[in-house]
Amino acid sequence: MKFFIVIYFLISAQVIAVKATDYLPIPSKDLVRHAYYTLSYNEQYEQANWVYYTLTDSMVINGGEERSNSFRMDKLVATGSAKSSDYTKSGYDRGHLCPAADMGFNPVAMEESFLMSNISPQTPDFNRGVWKELETTVREWAIKEHKLVVATGPVFLDNKGSIGKDKVLVPGYFFKIIYDATDEPKLIAFVLPNAKSDRPLTDFAVTTDEAEKLTGFDFFSQLPDDLETKLESHVELAGWFEGYATEAILAEQSQAKEAPAKFDLKFYSILILAILLVVIFVTIKSRKKR
Repeated sequence: MKFFIVIYFLISAQVIAVKATDYLPIPSKDLVRHAYYTLSYNEQYEQANWVYYTLTDSMVINGGEERSNSFRMDKLVATGSAKSSDYTKSGYDRGHLCPAADMGFNPVAMEESFLMSNISPQTPDFNRGVWKELETTVREWAIKEHKLVVATGPVFLDNKGSIGKDKVLVPGYFFKIIYDATDEPKLIAFVLPNAKSDRPLTDFAVTTDEAEKLTGFDFFSQLPDDLETKLESHVELAGWFEGYATEAILAEQSQAKEAPAKFDLKFYSILILAILLVVIFVTIKSRKKR
């Protein structure tokens, strides 16, 4: 029975995986395709360049699978992935790129999330702090929006040396880009330093164009050019975070504030003209009486 359950999950995963490759980052070299996420592996730095996956509301809602905590080498990495032992006593956490909590909807997904190709060295305060906060927020957005596409990974700038026998590079930053392909598509990107921070997530929001410059990858290039340019060229917090209005709404509000001033000017001009006409009429009439 367990065999058939695993087969069912794998078949379902292949359907999701096909749909999840529509917006793979470019260049897409040294690809490793797992059931529920795809990654580009960097042999020099012994970790993924990026991890790409789809996250739906049902995946989050049905996320009751027990966390495995069984970190294993990724046998699909042709050159061999990093090992769990590379992180032992290094002072760095085995930080998930595709979060285990995103993959808690079945045992196959959970096990895949603990493959070492999905892991990067993260400072404990970062991994358990602001990075965890962002991961939790993305799951909340997935429930709200029903389906999101996520690209995430390290940014190899201001790196912090390397760890383990395999010389796993410790990245200076991490990025996460989230695309919501609803009737009104929206895109948001974050770049966070691999360090403790008490700043709000909104402080780390950047344009996707900026994330592309920092990583050297082209994200969501498969979108229509006009839409890609619109979404990637500015930071839009509205629709993601509460209390923020879109640029269109702000423009309407600005026009609404200006409208009464224009109306008052017109009104007072007509009023003054009417008073002048009355004065002239009264003056002319009084002269005639004389």
